[in-house]
Amino acid sequence: MLTTLVILFVLAYVAIALEHPLGVNKSASALLGAGLLWTCYAVMSGDPQRVADELGESLMGTAQIVFFLIGAMTIVEVVDAHNGFEVITQRIQTRSLSALMWLVGIVTFFLSAILDNLTTTIVMVSLMKKLLERREDRLFFAGMIIIAANAGGAWTPIGDVTTTMLWIGGQITSVEIMKGLLIPSLVNLLIPLALTASVLRGKQVLAPAAANDEVHIATSAFERNLMFFLGLGILVAVPAFKTWTHLPPFMGVLLGLGLLWLVGDLVHRHKDDEVRQPLTLVHALSRIDMGSIVFFIGILLSVATLEHTHVLSSLASWMDQAIGRQDLIVLLIGLASAVVDNVPLVAASMGMYSLADYPADSFLWEFMAYCAGTGGSILIIGSAAGVAAMGLEKIEFGWYLRKISGLALVGYFSGALLYILQYQLTH
Repeated sequence: MLTTLVILFVLAYVAIALEHPLGVNKSASALLGAGLLWTCYAVMSGDPQRVADELGESLMGTAQIVFFLIGAMTIVEVVDAHNGFEVITQRIQTRSLSALMWLVGIVTFFLSAILDNLTTTIVMVSLMKKLLERREDRLFFAGMIIIAANAGGAWTPIGDVTTTMLWIGGQITSVEIMKGLLIPSLVNLLIPLALTASVLRGKQVLAPAAANDEVHIATSAFERNLMFFLGLGILVAVPAFKTWTHLPPFMGVLLGLGLLWLVGDLVHRHKDDEVRQPLTLVHALSRIDMGSIVFFIGILLSVATLEHTHVLSSLASWMDQAIGRQDLIVLLIGLASAVVDNVPLVAASMGMYSLADYPADSFLWEFMAYCAGTGGSILIIGSAAGVAAMGLEKIEFGWYLRKISGLALVGYFSGALLYILQYQLTH
């Protein structure tokens, strides 16, 4: 049974990677893979009821992420409908692509540490559509945004779901993880950023031609500022909401979405229907990319079968026996997170190593947070940020593999070696 599941999983990922040569949408491959994996698991396990219970458990975790993604994408669409991103774009004066790349990379890095890598990617990729006309430029920027968002999310307990898992589980503490991973995570970004910016040196920003023709009559400066700062404030407040209530992040996003909907209806209640309709939440919901959300559902449910059949935990145990060295094991787990979702990988690792043997803030846990958080940048399907950008900009798997994966790999190993050296010097 396990061999069959692994083969199906690999075939599904190959189909996703070869989306354009095959002419089959990646969402279809992901859903087909998830359906076949769970069907085979249920039929071959001999205990369909247990499998159904495990599917319900996986669906709960998947739904939380999907609801969060839908809420965050809708908030971004509402801000965009009100031309709210002009609050930022009007303040960006540079016409150099290289300088803009540095600015976007650094802003994304620190914004991801405050928000989370998924939300930050949605916001920044959407912003690039307002600034850049050439698709090739937007793709390079999206690639750097993925790297910056994952690197920025790794060094704070609320920036990445795996770091949050380790934080909640007691494996790391807030101050120590920020002290330990800030510099390695920054190096993880700066090296790819410097290489990409050097390639773009001398090129000028070509703004979208339609930017000058947009109609601003429907929204006043007050409405644009209100929706921008309210939308951004809602996203920033989600980590605080989670810390305060201990509820999942999606609940904070849904609460904020309701607030944004209420404010929007009140602000536009006296306008004619044809003016008000494009500014409503209903219209924003119709504009979000449901294809990428369906793809995300398929990927998460596919990986869940490997988690429930203990394929991932068995792999981790085998690596522990065959390799033995913690640094190499964690490095490989980080590389594996480029293909397999880092959440079950980290969950398996948390179950494999006890806090009694490896106390909070030990080398294993901090290095795990770095590698699992940043390793997903190596492939576009390796992180929630990558999947979101893939949907928003229709990035091809092969293009990312050729243009960005090498840069992400260099940054990954550079930051990892720096962390190992830093740990040895400070401990």
